[in-house]
Amino acid sequence: MEFIDTHSHIYDSKFENDLTATVERAVGRGVSTSIVPSIDSSYHNAMESALLQFPQFLLKASGLHPTSVSHNWKEELRFALERIFLKESVAVGEVGIDLHWSDKYIEEQRVVFEEQIDAALQLQLPLIIHCRKSSEEIFNSLKKFKRSELQGVFHAFSGSYESYQRIKSFGDFKVGIGGVITFNKSKVAQTIKRVEPKDIVLETDSPWLTPVPYRGERNEPSYIIEIASKVAQLLELPLEKVANITTSNAKALFNIDSHRKG
Repeated sequence: MEFIDTHSHIYDSKFENDLTATVERAVGRGVSTSIVPSIDSSYHNAMESALLQFPQFLLKASGLHPTSVSHNWKEELRFALERIFLKESVAVGEVGIDLHWSDKYIEEQRVVFEEQIDAALQLQLPLIIHCRKSSEEIFNSLKKFKRSELQGVFHAFSGSYESYQRIKSFGDFKVGIGGVITFNKSKVAQTIKRVEPKDIVLETDSPWLTPVPYRGERNEPSYIIEIASKVAQLLELPLEKVANITTSNAKALFNIDSHRKG
């Protein structure tokens, strides 16, 4: 079985002492690729170092994370756009709007998000969208762009079936399913039963959102199997089929085979 972790941050300092072992564990469990989205310029060197160390395992996405939109947002956006237009990334991300922590920079978050949507459309790249307590704001921004050309994934999806339907109305979007689906009383566990398998990709969001039975520990890409197993249980499908479907979905969305050849 082959798995693709479509969202991890294993360049984070939590992996600085055992990054090689972390990658080896993932590969040993069938994870062929992990996509690492950007956060902001302060993480850039660590991310590039990891990418150089593991070019056959890691692929990068470039963008400015919404929680990094602050007083210096113009400089950070300029930095992110420069990285995006280097054309070395499989996606524009992690981008979006986050109102969980603060709404102080809500207007700046909107501007940053829409600038990066425009860049993704220009380069025909998928978006990796961070949406936390900001669904209406995200949808209002997406409405401004041509729906037929929009594509990407709603990272850490935990919404209702109705939210999934609205997401699909804006373009070719997948939902990123991670460790939350394994939690007790997880609402997304009920939603996923009604989601089309062709719209699912798997992600860990390492080192965060660790799945059961490792909850409370650091997350890592090798735990994608726990997530896949829960999806298989909920969809009443063999694990091998879930692996095949979600891997195929990820390869098509991020054009992974072409990037590997390049």
